[in-house]
Amino acid sequence: MHHWVRASSSDFTGTPPQPRSGHTAVNVGKSMVVVFGGLVDKKFLNDIIVYDIENKLWFEPECTGSVSEGKVGPTPRAFHVAITIDCHMFIFGGRSGGKRLGDFWVLDTDIWQWSELTSFGDLPTPRDFSAAAAIGNQKIVLCGGWDGKKWLSDVYVMDTMSLEWMELTVSGSLPPPRCGHTATMVEKRLLVFGGRGGGGPIMGDLWALKGLIDEERETPGWTQLKLPGQAPSSRCGHTVTSGGHYLLLFGGHGTGGWLSRYDVYYNDTIILDRVTAQWKRLPISNDEPPPPRAYHTMTSIGARHLLIGGFDGKSTFGDLWWLVPEDDPIAKRSSVPQLKNPPETKESERDLDTERGKEGSTIADLQKKMGISVSSGLRLQILEESEDQEFVELGTRLIEGEVVDNRSSMVQMAAEALRQHWKESTPETLQLKELDSLLRDYQRLVTRKYTAQNSLTSADFGFPGKKTFTFYHIKSSSELRMDDIPKLLEEYKTLLI
Repeated sequence: MHHWVRASSSDFTGTPPQPRSGHTAVNVGKSMVVVFGGLVDKKFLNDIIVYDIENKLWFEPECTGSVSEGKVGPTPRAFHVAITIDCHMFIFGGRSGGKRLGDFWVLDTDIWQWSELTSFGDLPTPRDFSAAAAIGNQKIVLCGGWDGKKWLSDVYVMDTMSLEWMELTVSGSLPPPRCGHTATMVEKRLLVFGGRGGGGPIMGDLWALKGLIDEERETPGWTQLKLPGQAPSSRCGHTVTSGGHYLLLFGGHGTGGWLSRYDVYYNDTIILDRVTAQWKRLPISNDEPPPPRAYHTMTSIGARHLLIGGFDGKSTFGDLWWLVPEDDPIAKRSSVPQLKNPPETKESERDLDTERGKEGSTIADLQKKMGISVSSGLRLQILEESEDQEFVELGTRLIEGEVVDNRSSMVQMAAEALRQHWKESTPETLQLKELDSLLRDYQRLVTRKYTAQNSLTSADFGFPGKKTFTFYHIKSSSELRMDDIPKLLEEYKTLLI
């Protein structure tokens, strides 16, 4: 069992990195994590922030060395790659504004000195959203990316001693071109997962590349791996971090939604077990996980993993989170944020609640308990069954042929039939056209449960304690992710008991 714990000021001294996404964070041996660059509010960064693991200290070193555009070190950028070999951090490519970069830099972390490298051979074209990994303690492999016009599938190997690039000639079938993927060396193979491909689809395939180790004398070639278990959904902008006998995948985004096309951001944690060669969901405690995000970093520090930053389509994160095993001393620390005080209700809204009577006030109380602003833009409209035309129509189709005395009886019978139908439904048999009605009835039943049982606490709405009413705040089924449907149906059925 693992726990997500939000980092606090007691975990370290110094100033942690400011909010950012598209940055890099790499281990330098077992002593440091070095964060470089990124993007926040359309501003590209080129700062260096270091976490001293032994002293639990964040600091910003004063770097010297090559000057680029009047500043020491690389120009500001995001969506670049960073690889460490010994005490050296190598930086390649990325983006600054609308410009893709193809420059190559190294930072000597012993003396904090930047050097721009003049390499030769088969030089990679400028690109962003590429992926790279170290091969042993001398070479770097770089694959894929986006050059501003097309997705790439090329593979380059760079010798950090001779500074020579070589484009790898690969035989056999090739993975589709992609960017925003991950590349991880596992023993003698490079594993590539996910990414956005040509034409725009987001992928969830896993490929292995052999022929990178000189001593093996293998002909370079790709193999698509189809492993058993609970494989991750298609995504890009995720991270894959080594954790001993497993690889740990977190976050990223895909294209989803039942009724519309939009980016869906993830906060699930999935492991690839290297011993059994299968995907597994990492068992996580009931603590609240970090908000969904992509283009973050995840770095291993002993048995812990440190999550920094990221982006969820609207906001850039500046939070830091620990993912720790249950025997870690900080595992028992609550990672659940305190409920924020909702904004004050305006006078006009108080008048509206008075007109609507006790039920209106109760709904507002419910929203406040969930931390939802009670402004008119966010107020949920809870309809009675008789007012919910779509709900009634779905139910009447199930009772066709029944003799009904009046409309009131018909609505009651239709509601009972439809709820029984949903009670017996599975995520596979549930139809898309039923989702809006199901969501509204879910919210209706939650509201009645609260009205009749005014002792419910915030724990019943997904805060500390059991998670029960996760989807009360959703205004339309188009906001649901595909993997939300089983959970919504499960919670709905508990309301029918």
